[in-house]
Amino acid sequence: MNCANALRKFLFLILIMVIFLSSCTRNGESFSKITMRWRPVEHTTPELPTGIKIMVGRNDELPINAWAAIIDPADPDVDLDIIVSEDLDRRETLTQFSENNKARVVVNGGYFLMDKNPTEHVGLLYVNKHTVAPATKSVLRNNKRYYTARGALGFLDDGGIDIAWVTSRNDSLFNFSEPLENHPEKPMDSFDFSTAETWEVDDALHAGPVLMHEGRIRVTSDEEVFFGSTIPDIHPRTAAGYRNSGELVLLVVDGRQIDSRGVDLQELAILMRDLGCVEAINLDGGGSSAMVVDGKLLNRPAGTTSQREVMSAIAVSVNY
Repeated sequence: MNCANALRKFLFLILIMVIFLSSCTRNGESFSKITMRWRPVEHTTPELPTGIKIMVGRNDELPINAWAAIIDPADPDVDLDIIVSEDLDRRETLTQFSENNKARVVVNGGYFLMDKNPTEHVGLLYVNKHTVAPATKSVLRNNKRYYTARGALGFLDDGGIDIAWVTSRNDSLFNFSEPLENHPEKPMDSFDFSTAETWEVDDALHAGPVLMHEGRIRVTSDEEVFFGSTIPDIHPRTAAGYRNSGELVLLVVDGRQIDSRGVDLQELAILMRDLGCVEAINLDGGGSSAMVVDGKLLNRPAGTTSQREVMSAIAVSVNY
């Protein structure tokens, strides 16, 4: 009897492995069309203002689960901020960010070094017109140095939102209308600041790459020197973008689980385009990708209910 039970367990495990491996094989395919079924998330208590809408989406083909927050900065009851952990190790969960900052909606922000204590932000982190971390100005690949202005998300003083290719010099921020023309084995070796403009923002963070520009999908992973890394691969994802109307779109896609495989950068750009974005940027992903509303985690980061501590976040607060 024990042998029979052991055999059944063994065969069950083999079946699960076959399903998982066949799923992984298909999951390597990149999709050019992703049809999502979106519906509103149940009302929170107290109810969110009309300027904040939370949606949950599903695609059975890939498959993926996703959550989107649509924020109207023109709503006088809504505030947008980029926030940074004040803990000793400079990291905290999004629920802690939500509680400590009285934020109704929080998603993870930029890249950071998990093996540092206190942690260090990878690229620009600019909060309340103060530089917490400077821009990453160059990256090494195969012993070649590539100068790059990576994609950044910025919140303006008038409530506007901007996504641009940005670098810093001294205490000033500069944006470029086009990314530096880096390609594998063909590095740019300097910045031409004569083609840059001063970037006037209240809050900003580097992540990248840019996913959409001027209403079209444009994934600038090579120009921003993400080649040679795992960033372009299929992962759980967080992205930010904005519509012509000025609404901010925050998107989280679950991944690394049977029920939700995650997406690559091109697929992420498709999702942001289909949500009406004209500009969009990839944020930190993997186990960091999460959305918290009123202190409650909506998704399953990398297939779990636990939250990774992160250094920076995008917070949506309410003025009443």
